[in-house]
Amino acid sequence: MFGKMNLRRILVMCFGIVVMGLGISLFKISLMGNDPSSAMVMALGEKLGIDFSIMLIIMNSLFFLVEILMGRKYIGIGTFVNWFCVGILASFYTRLITSFWIVPDGFLPRLLLMGGGVLVLSLSASLYQTADLGISPYDSLSIIMRDRLPVPYFWCRIFTDAACSAICWLLGGIVGLGTLFCALGLGPFIHFFNRTVSERLCGIQPGTSDNN
Repeated sequence: MFGKMNLRRILVMCFGIVVMGLGISLFKISLMGNDPSSAMVMALGEKLGIDFSIMLIIMNSLFFLVEILMGRKYIGIGTFVNWFCVGILASFYTRLITSFWIVPDGFLPRLLLMGGGVLVLSLSASLYQTADLGISPYDSLSIIMRDRLPVPYFWCRIFTDAACSAICWLLGGIVGLGTLFCALGLGPFIHFFNRTVSERLCGIQPGTSDNN
C-alpha cells in the first residue's frame, strides 16, 4: 500500500474525504436517511447526546480494533484521514448549510437534496477508494469478512450495512429511502465515477484499477 503512495494519490484521497463530508451532510439535511453506518452513528450520538463528529471517531476506534487484529494490510494513511476527518467535516457542512438555508418541508425538495447527496457521496467514495491508500475502519469490516468466510464481498457488505440499519432503527434513528439507496444502489454511480473521474485524477489507465 505504501508503494502506491505519491502526492497525486494523497491529494485525490484528501479531496475525496472533503467531498464525503458534504455528501453525508446533504443526506442528513434531507431527512430521508443516511448511509447505514452514518445513520447508526447519528442515532447513537443522539441517544447519548454526543455530536456526530465525536461519535464517529469513537465508533471508528472500535472498528479499528478489528481492522488492526484481522486486516492490518488494509491500514494506510487514508484509514486515519477518514477516521478523524469525515465526521468533523460532515458536522461543519451541516452547520454551514443550515445557517443560511431552511430546507422546504415538501417531498420533492428533500428528494432532490438526497439525489445530490447520492452523487456527491458516490464521487467521494470513488475518489477515496481509487486512491487506494488505506481502508476506513468501518469499510474494512466487510472486506475482512470476505477474506475469512466463503461468502462474496457483496453479501458481506449487505450484512454490515443491514446490521447498521437495524441498530439505527432500534435506536429510533431515521432509516429511509436514502439509507436503502446507499445500501443497494451506490455501486453503479461509483463505477461511473471511477472510469470518468477518479482513475484519470490518480493517473491510472481507465478500467484497470482494482475497483472495477
